[in-house]
Amino acid sequence: MSLPELDGPRLAPASGGPAKQLVILLHGYGADGNDLIGLGRSWAPLLPDAAFVSPHAPNACAMSPMGREWFPLSFRDAEEYARGVAEAKPILNAFIDTELQRHGLTEKSLALVGFSQGTMMSLAVGLSREKPPAAILGYSGALAAMDFAADIGTTGPKIFLIHGDMDQVIPVEALTMAREQLTALGLSVDWHIAKGVAHGIDQEGLMLGGGFLKSVFTAETAV
Repeated sequence: MSLPELDGPRLAPASGGPAKQLVILLHGYGADGNDLIGLGRSWAPLLPDAAFVSPHAPNACAMSPMGREWFPLSFRDAEEYARGVAEAKPILNAFIDTELQRHGLTEKSLALVGFSQGTMMSLAVGLSREKPPAAILGYSGALAAMDFAADIGTTGPKIFLIHGDMDQVIPVEALTMAREQLTALGLSVDWHIAKGVAHGIDQEGLMLGGGFLKSVFTAETAV
C-alpha cells in the first residue's frame, strides 16, 4: 500500500537564490501546516538561504475536524505516543527524502522543528534515520520513541528543547525526561524552560530557536 503524500505551505529562501538549508516545521495535534509556517517568516532574516516547508499531517483530527493529526490521541500515555509515532514515521521519512531531493540537499543541511505532537515526530524520525538531520528543535513536546539509530550517540543531531513551565497539556517534566535520556546516549542537548508560558511558543523561545538553527547551520557550513 502506498504511503500518503504530504504537502503544505512553503517559503523560498529570502536570499532569492537556491536553498542551502531546509527547515521542516511539524505542527501539533489539531492544527495544520499553516500553524507553523509563520516561524519561517520570523527566522528568514537569520536564515536567508533556508527553504521552509510546513506539511499538513496525514490524518484528519478526530477531535478537531478542521485540523490534522500525526496520530490519534485518546489516552495520552507513553504507549499511545510510541505506537503513534511508529505508524507515522514512514510517511514523514518519505516526505523528508522527497524534500531533500527536491532541493538537492543532504541531511547535513536539514533541521526538523516540531511543536507538541510535531516534536514527538521530529525526535522519533530524526533520531532513527540512518543519516540524521543536523538539528532538531522541539517546542512543548516529549520523547515518544526509544528506537534510535545504532550510532546516534556519535553522529546524532544537535538538539534544543524548549518548554513552558505552565504547560498543562504536556508537563514540563517531559523536557527533563527527554534531556536525561538523550544526554545518556551522548547526544548534545540544549534546553530552555520558558517562565510563565503554557502550551505555546513565546517571543523569547522563538528567538532562541532561530539563533540555535543559525548556529548549527553556520557550523555545518564551516566544516
